[in-house]
Amino acid sequence: MTGIALAIHGGCGVMSQDSMTVEEWDGARRDLAAALRAGYAQLKAGRHAIDAVEAAVLVMEDSPHFNAGHGAALNENGVHELDASIMNGATLEAGAISASRAIRNPIKAARVLMEDGRAVYLTGPAADRFAEEKGLQVEPQSYFTTPKRVEALAAMKRHAAAGTEASENEKHGTVGAVALDVAGHLAAATSTGGYTNKPDGRVGDSPVIGAGTYARDGVCAVSGTGKGEFFIRYVLGHEIASRIAYLKQDIATAAEGLINEDLAPHQIGAGLIAIDAEGVIVAPYNTPGMFRGWVTPEGRAFVATHEEVHEVELF
Repeated sequence: MTGIALAIHGGCGVMSQDSMTVEEWDGARRDLAAALRAGYAQLKAGRHAIDAVEAAVLVMEDSPHFNAGHGAALNENGVHELDASIMNGATLEAGAISASRAIRNPIKAARVLMEDGRAVYLTGPAADRFAEEKGLQVEPQSYFTTPKRVEALAAMKRHAAAGTEASENEKHGTVGAVALDVAGHLAAATSTGGYTNKPDGRVGDSPVIGAGTYARDGVCAVSGTGKGEFFIRYVLGHEIASRIAYLKQDIATAAEGLINEDLAPHQIGAGLIAIDAEGVIVAPYNTPGMFRGWVTPEGRAFVATHEEVHEVELF
């Protein structure tokens, strides 16, 4: 038996306070706290870490404040294409969905695919058909669209035409969760709409097992957020696990080394959450902020967007 712990993120790249209204900031923090409560309730009930990460991500997919599910980013054609993955650290089983245009909760489809066992990864129309055949809820494109994402796409196209740089908020975002359960099992889950104005059919790191999502019992669980092309090149999640397992680095050294050193020359927005086999949680990021939250093995819960951290009640 071991302590239980949980961490979540809602994407890095949080910029100035005036990039969102007071109501939006409050709503985002409330939904982060709700995601923590949903995931922690699973752990507190003695369920597997995989149940906890799915439950936490579901809350954020349903929230308009994060780039996943409802409120996901639009690609260059004004279309939502959704990616998600989940991994069980006890068995190394995993499921991943990419370029979905209809699955209400891609993380559910990833979980069902993992349990189906015939494939790790489905993409595009085949992923949507699989979800529908399994009885999962599908939605019209309009369900995923919010005014904020429409505005972000217009802004990105203006930046592209003018040759100027977009803000991190306009570019991308992701949600994710990592957990340690009472039996010592680890799990990770990640879901995203990708980055705004992305090429049609583009797939980032979030559904790539070993890159944006990775979990291995006895080592760590990782979920990333940022410029996915680089996370794929560095095989981010697996690289952190390897540094812990083979170089005997602690989780902070391994995770912060990737974010603040290895990725630094590329000048990209990057962040992650990770948890080790003892329940130690880290959440490094190199942008002005990152939507994040965590519950320690002592049962204390916190949410944050920038440097200031807010303690929240779990129940």
